[in-house]
Amino acid sequence: MTTTTFETLGLSEALLRAVSDMGFTYATPIQAAAIPVLLTGKDIIGQAQTGTGKTAAFGIPLLERMKPQTTGVQAIILCPTRELCLQVADEMKKLAAHRPDVKVLAIYGGDSYDRQIKALKSGANVVVGTPGRVIDHIERKTLKLEQIHTVVLDEADEMLNMGFRDDMESILAETPETRQTVLFSATMPKEILALTKRFQREAELIKVVRGELTNSNTEQFYLDIKPGAKLEVLCRLMDVHQLGLALVFCNQKRTVDEVAEKLRERGLPAEALHGDLPQAARNVVMNRFRSGSLNLLIATDVAARGIDVDDVDAVINFDIPYDPEVYVHRIGRTGRAGRSGKAFSLVTGAERRRLRDISHYTKVEVQRMTVPSFQEVVRVRRQQFSQRVADLIEAGGLEPYAGLLTKLQENGYTVEQIVAALVKMNFGEFKNEFIHENLDAGAERKSATRREFAHYKAEPKNAFKSKNGYAERSMSRAERYDKKSGKPYASGRQSGMTRLVINIGKQEKISPSNIVGAIAGESGIPGSVLGQIDIFDRHTSVDVPASLVQEVLRGMSRAKIKGKKVKVSVQEA
Repeated sequence: MTTTTFETLGLSEALLRAVSDMGFTYATPIQAAAIPVLLTGKDIIGQAQTGTGKTAAFGIPLLERMKPQTTGVQAIILCPTRELCLQVADEMKKLAAHRPDVKVLAIYGGDSYDRQIKALKSGANVVVGTPGRVIDHIERKTLKLEQIHTVVLDEADEMLNMGFRDDMESILAETPETRQTVLFSATMPKEILALTKRFQREAELIKVVRGELTNSNTEQFYLDIKPGAKLEVLCRLMDVHQLGLALVFCNQKRTVDEVAEKLRERGLPAEALHGDLPQAARNVVMNRFRSGSLNLLIATDVAARGIDVDDVDAVINFDIPYDPEVYVHRIGRTGRAGRSGKAFSLVTGAERRRLRDISHYTKVEVQRMTVPSFQEVVRVRRQQFSQRVADLIEAGGLEPYAGLLTKLQENGYTVEQIVAALVKMNFGEFKNEFIHENLDAGAERKSATRREFAHYKAEPKNAFKSKNGYAERSMSRAERYDKKSGKPYASGRQSGMTRLVINIGKQEKISPSNIVGAIAGESGIPGSVLGQIDIFDRHTSVDVPASLVQEVLRGMSRAKIKGKKVKVSVQEA
């Protein structure tokens, strides 16, 4: 494999010193391909997965184009979340370490406006921001874009999924037409292509895709378990596999809170991370996890963006994601920097089909693992306890406690009783409903499950496939048809979907992205699972998978769209 050193890319001494300080010698494939093109001032569309080094790919050329004599903001980088915004800003500051004329500022929701305004006035010239807060500063006239020479859209597909399309277009429209527009996205849906056509000039496509979508350093397993037993199985995995740093993903904010609370009740130091937490609290949790003082983090996908930790032992999918690409992003958090990692998926009910879709999409067979038994947990704990006792004896210094055993024996207790009591004190009480129950979904499912999660080449006949290689989640009206009869649905609604009605429409100047962003943000489901959206003068209808209707109704019960409190109901047949 051909390698490219940074010295061969024609970079300035300041940038070469910075990448050397960061420990980089060779450019990653996306860096080697993108940096020379961006240095010429051309627009690019970069397609690369998480963890490929894309921040430096756009950050290095951006800094090379910074003009010391120019005042005001010269470059802006848009990110979908606060966490990613902070991560990118931190990386940019490291790259600009030897450019004293460059000041990098992160602006995002949940942080003080006064602090951000003061920093903008003091001469910040590279802004890394979330779309909503950037729009706020533009409207307040505290962020001026006349001197902008580069705009970067980082993780553009995720910003679209979160409903930021209008904001992205508004920001781009405010910048000079002579700007360089750089777009990075893991996927290329038609909405992304529409953005590039409108706002880029003769953009060059640079696509760097790994041979496999998932890291070969990460072992992938799934556990087919009985309903209601996920929390118990999660605890058993932590014990049996002696996981140090673990990241647990849930699909909804409510589930994140419930899992974190129940784990703490069991004595495990777990913390929750999702969008409803105040920014200060999120920063504390993130810093604790990065430093290793917190080893069990329960998070939603959006909140976890920006976690850049190399030594995560395992990723656990408490809920199976609806989108296979989300699965790829999740397990990419482990097995990094040459280390090995594990990914466990807890599967019940309809989630089995989702995991099958993931297996087809990633072209990797996820191995079935038997649920650890209660006896295995006890065995591992006993081994750990015995080892700790042996280590203490070897270390010495036990003289102050030497007489305790004799005293207890004088009171009539045997050595076996005393040791058993000490072990019980260490283990705590084993009280839960699953002690004597086999939590595996059952031997009768094993043969069927092996077929269900067979290698991706064994695809079902006549499988309805999308361009991305997995089951299409949302089709246009013309494409929606009954597969058996071949006839269109009379209502234009895809099978398995329920139509919801929202009391807001064209009069409030809303767009489909506003609807998708509100539903995805409030209910925790990805926008990609939603179906047809029809906007009328005073209301909007949207098709939602029938199995997710209650989640959407709960999530939207206190939601606002464009500042207006909305009501969501099921459309009567």
